Amino acid sequence: MSQKGVRAKSPQEPSQPAYARTPAEFTEALRALRIRSGLTYRQLEDKAGAHGDPLPASTIASTLGRTSLPRERFVEAFTRACGLGEEEVGQWLAARHRIATQVSAPTGDEAGDAGGTPVPATDAPARARAPRWRRTAALLGAACIVAAGTLGLGSRLEESAPDALPTMPVTGLRMLAVGSWARIHPARTPELCLTEGRDRTSRYRTAVATQRPCEEAGLPQVYLEPVGKNTVQIQWHHPKYGIGCLTVLSKGPARNLLEPRDDCADDNRAQQFRIESFGPRGTARFLIRPAVTGQCLSLRDQDTEEGTEIVQGRCSGAADQDFLIELIRPPLTVAAPKKPGTN
Repeated sequence: MSQKGVRAKSPQEPSQPAYARTPAEFTEALRALRIRSGLTYRQLEDKAGAHGDPLPASTIASTLGRTSLPRERFVEAFTRACGLGEEEVGQWLAARHRIATQVSAPTGDEAGDAGGTPVPATDAPARARAPRWRRTAALLGAACIVAAGTLGLGSRLEESAPDALPTMPVTGLRMLAVGSWARIHPARTPELCLTEGRDRTSRYRTAVATQRPCEEAGLPQVYLEPVGKNTVQIQWHHPKYGIGCLTVLSKGPARNLLEPRDDCADDNRAQQFRIESFGPRGTARFLIRPAVTGQCLSLRDQDTEEGTEIVQGRCSGAADQDFLIELIRPPLTVAAPKKPGTN
């Protein structure tokens, strides 16, 4: 076939996620990707299911019919179902994160040697898994690398946010509608942060939420994703274990503890936390209440020591149930997991 009359593919066609500037352009790029895949909605549903991603055909049709920005988990499942590899999926997630946080993609001049061609956001599609944590470090790294240039949200609550920010999804917190990176501090011990630790009784071996010095709490990074008015998922982003959603455990030796689970789901009430502010603006404190029980998060035995577990219990008004929430700048990057056999 002669090449005469064959139009060269423009790098700025809507199937290129790195050039999408708005939610509508991003969704248009997803539609173009679906057409290019040659798959029907039902076939995409089947392929997503084969990857362990529930993605009904009706959800695909309704999402691609809108102009709003699709949820992150939809983009991940959909692009993988279309046949993309992990590195390419990571680029789509990175583009979505950039648009969600209102940062423009690099132009040809800004891209330096890239000459305007989208630059892969990850070096390798490593797929490291660990119990109860999910997704790949490649995807996480892609999103976090792009996030390095995104909107900084200041320290603590008094920092003002630009007028362009959407309506606050959580009263008293100037969060983006798509969510924000954060640190959660017990109010009595603000030098400590909610982060990964172990059950001090040794009855439960898997990672749980504890309080530890903030300078030692760089990983996992905490992301608050709104799932309803004043209600969020508390996600842990880790370079080795991927993304886990804190989940209230209801039985067994870890009853009432919080564990990061890989099966994040918007309709799992054990992964939803209602944030309630009290006190004057600028010095506000927060109750964090698991939606599944309506109780309050607190420190086990009202302890102030490093390593104390975060637990749910009856709302008592005690000081150990008061938390500070600090919105922080997106992380610069996330380290890749070690390869098997390395030290």
